[in-house]
Amino acid sequence: MYLFKYSNESFSKLIVSLQPLYQLNKLLMSEFWIYFQIGLKHVLDIHAYDHVLFLIALAVPFSFKDWKRIVLLVTLFTIGHTMALMLSVFGIIAIKVNVVELLIPITILITALFNLFTAGKSSKKESINLVFFITLFFGIIHGLGFSNYFKSILGGDATSKILPLSEFALGIEAAQIVVVFVVLILSYIVQTVFRFSKRDWTLVMSAFIIGVVIPMIVESEIWIR
Repeated sequence: MYLFKYSNESFSKLIVSLQPLYQLNKLLMSEFWIYFQIGLKHVLDIHAYDHVLFLIALAVPFSFKDWKRIVLLVTLFTIGHTMALMLSVFGIIAIKVNVVELLIPITILITALFNLFTAGKSSKKESINLVFFITLFFGIIHGLGFSNYFKSILGGDATSKILPLSEFALGIEAAQIVVVFVVLILSYIVQTVFRFSKRDWTLVMSAFIIGVVIPMIVESEIWIR
């Protein structure tokens, strides 16, 4: 009985001592979920579909057997996006909003045009490496487009900004993988059920994307100012 009582008392003391740690963990998880959700919504926002358009253009030439390559491309895009946010948040780089808003649809246009010219052709190692580098660079451009808003919701010193950036990046990565997975499923259905060739499907989707982004470029505010 004495041992049982002692164990209960020890356990109670342990629980009490762990309360601050529990509260800290609860706070961190709450903060993690906030910035993770911001990352998710940034990609999946139907009112700002440029991100999804780029991902469609990026993923449409691929199939499930290329999943490693497409995941690498998506991750490189996330890294570029995060790099841009870090450079902007810490005041290292600053670009006018209207310039970035023009560059973003241009990156989508370039990706779709690349698909048109390479559809049905085998990829050489040199061209694949170039695509990896360009995807990273395009991620930087897209990140700059979100930097002003992200800076407005951040506060504190430099150290306190790193964790939210990481949480936000994880949200972006998760959302991008979801979008790419949906594109791959849709591509599979179209190519197997409706008997589209991979080349024709890539051409159709890329042409559609070009038709969407050209008005975005033409109507950019940079031409007005």
